[in-house]
Amino acid sequence: MLTTAEAVEIDVRPARLGSRALALMVDIAIQVMVGGFLYLLYFVILQLLPFEYSTLILPETVRLIVIAIVVVGYPTVMETLTNGRSLGKAVMGLRVIREDGGPIRARHAFTRALIGLAVEWPGLLMPLLTWAGSLTTMLASRRGRRLGDLAAGTLVVHERRPVPWNLVPGMPVGLADWASTADLSAIDDELAEAVRQFAARSHQLVEPYRTMLGQGLFSEVAAKVSPEPPPGTPPWLFLVAVLAERRRRSAAQLAATRTVTQRVLPGFGEIPATSR
Repeated sequence: MLTTAEAVEIDVRPARLGSRALALMVDIAIQVMVGGFLYLLYFVILQLLPFEYSTLILPETVRLIVIAIVVVGYPTVMETLTNGRSLGKAVMGLRVIREDGGPIRARHAFTRALIGLAVEWPGLLMPLLTWAGSLTTMLASRRGRRLGDLAAGTLVVHERRPVPWNLVPGMPVGLADWASTADLSAIDDELAEAVRQFAARSHQLVEPYRTMLGQGLFSEVAAKVSPEPPPGTPPWLFLVAVLAERRRRSAAQLAATRTVTQRVLPGFGEIPATSR
C-alpha cells in the first residue's frame, strides 16, 4: 500500500525475484540483439571507410560505447519514455514507480541502470560478490527492492492483479433507498466475506443448518447497521442488500482512486497493446 502526495492510498503488489528475473531475461535477449546489431554496423562502417580512417576507430572504444548504449541507454530510454516499463517488464506486467507512487523520471531510470552496470547486472565491479549482495538485498527487502531501487528511490510493482471470481448479489427491489442511507461502517471485511460466502453457498446447505447460520449472520450484521431495515424485511434480503450497497460504495471509491492514480501515474494498470 502506497500513499501518494495527495494522501490517496494505492494498493500495489511489489514484484519479487521470480517475476523480475523473467523480465530481466527478456531484456537481456533484446540487449544481445541490439548489441549484435551495433557490432554489425561497426564492421560495415569499417569496410566502407578508407584504411587510414578505419584505424582511428579502436575496438576497445567501440566495445565501451556498445556496453553503454545497451546496458545503460536501453533501460534508461525505455523506462523514461514508457513511465517505468522496459520491454521485459511490459511482457511480465511490471512497472517501475517512485516510492510515493508517482511515475519515474530520466534521473531515476539512469540511476537504476548505472547501479546495475556497476554492481548488479552485468556488475562490472567484482561480479560474483556484487551479484550475491544484490540477491541478498532483494530477498531481504520487504518490497523486493534491489540496490538500484534503493539508490533511485523506486520500486517495481505488478500492474495486473489476479482477481478471484465472486458471486455479487444485486440490490433487492425496494431496499435501495434504505441501503443508500444506512451506516455500514461497523461491518468489517471479515464479516462481509462471511455473508458473501453464505449467500453464494446457501443452496448447498441443508436445513436446519441453513436457517440457523442465516439467522446468526442476520443478528450479527443487524447489530452493526443503522437505521434498521424496513419492517418485515426477510433476513436473506437484508443480507443481500447490505452486500450490494457495500459493493456500490467500494466501486465508487475505487473509481475516485483510479482517477487520481491515472493523474499521478498515467497508464498504471493498463495492459500493453503488445500483449493483448
